[in-house]
Amino acid sequence: MAHLSEAAIRDVVTEVLSKIQSANGAPVSAPAVQSKPGRHGVFDSAAEAARAAQGGFEQLLKAGWAGRAKVVEIVKTMCFDNAERWGRIEFEETKIGRLDHKIGKLHGIRNVLGTEYLVPTGMSGDAGITMEESAPWGVIGAITPVTHSIPTIAGNIVNMVAAGNAIVVNPHPGGAACAALAVHEFNEAIAAETGIRNLICTVEKPTLDSFNELCAAHEVALLCITGGPAVVDAAMKTGKRAICAGPGNPPVVVDDCHALDFDKVARDIIFGGGFDNNLLCIGEKQIIAVGDSYSKTLDALKRQGAVILTKAQTEAIKKEVFDIKDGGGGCSHAVLNRAYVGADPAKLAAIAGLSIDPKVEMLIAETEEDDVFVDEEQMMPLLPIVRAGCFPDAVRIAKDSEHNYRHSAMVHTMNVAHLTMMGREMDTTLYVKNGPCTAGLGMGGEGYISFSIATTTGEGITTPRTFTRFRRCTLVDQLNIV
Repeated sequence: MAHLSEAAIRDVVTEVLSKIQSANGAPVSAPAVQSKPGRHGVFDSAAEAARAAQGGFEQLLKAGWAGRAKVVEIVKTMCFDNAERWGRIEFEETKIGRLDHKIGKLHGIRNVLGTEYLVPTGMSGDAGITMEESAPWGVIGAITPVTHSIPTIAGNIVNMVAAGNAIVVNPHPGGAACAALAVHEFNEAIAAETGIRNLICTVEKPTLDSFNELCAAHEVALLCITGGPAVVDAAMKTGKRAICAGPGNPPVVVDDCHALDFDKVARDIIFGGGFDNNLLCIGEKQIIAVGDSYSKTLDALKRQGAVILTKAQTEAIKKEVFDIKDGGGGCSHAVLNRAYVGADPAKLAAIAGLSIDPKVEMLIAETEEDDVFVDEEQMMPLLPIVRAGCFPDAVRIAKDSEHNYRHSAMVHTMNVAHLTMMGREMDTTLYVKNGPCTAGLGMGGEGYISFSIATTTGEGITTPRTFTRFRRCTLVDQLNIV
């Protein structure tokens, strides 16, 4: 007897169900979509994952607010308890960034906003009462990056499930294995505690085809894109509502200000720009120093452990990490060598024949404002530093290098007028004053964290409210008891 394929069996079941429905005149539910054996929530195709997630969403609806809160609690606890194991697994798969910082990002999931952020609004007057509430979309298709695979998935789960949704993840292929592992373990824990299955689903081997299939799935009501410009552009052409995190190239300006503690400035820049070897989209990518602050900043960076490169060393590294290709009309553009994204400073220094202490967290290159290290977002622990004649000039260089992405910018100054001027001019989603970039996400500053920062579509740092529909319910001339 010939063996039937899974697809053939599914077709037979669908046909039988259809005949039963026609005979009885009553609808019959199709059987639940099954994930891969021993891989709860992991599927071969995006279409299967979307159908399974629809079932997870319907189960979550029945579980109510208590069910949402329980899932959020489970995910946050698991991220903290498994931070070292998951961080190591992700680090070994992606081979980028720093292990201690990958562990730190998973610890940070505790600060992602949950159900407590969704507070209804009530209005009462002579004409009755009105309530406005945040309702779920249903199934959300999420694209996640290789730079923060498990943390982005976990942060999205907290935000999206708090808002009442289920999720299908199409992860970056470079972090797909660790994503599948985390999704399986999340689902197993959620099912054990709540009975809800397939609340978070993923594609085992994500591709461009699976991305297109996810976008086309009728179960997917909303897209959340945390990735490069190409995938953001593709998502915005699908015709579906898309929440998109676009590119960034965040500058940090250091003012010529006597009241500044330049050692603190240096520590902040090294910590922010060096976090996970500069894989954070908000991370300091270029330094613009005003007047005498240029030498003071360089001296402080040296004292705080950064290595200052010579011009020859900078050029040697530049030739290796960038490929300058000639384009039409005599123009040229730089193409980043992905092999060095998130590389350790020692690996970059070795390109120039420089042997440095493995504990060094940052390389500094003195450049002009039109240098490729300034113009391109390199995501490496190598920051160019540029001299500016005055503060307005520094802001101009910062704005030019940021390319009006309106993503993130940092400044160090005690001059209130300068703080105000730069904030207005840059018009960025995150603007951090006198601290590292991470302060903008509640790490060293007030606020909350999210690994999806929707700069392109304007939602900003995502919260549970980002993933809801606003609904209004009005009762006329009743229950207005005052």
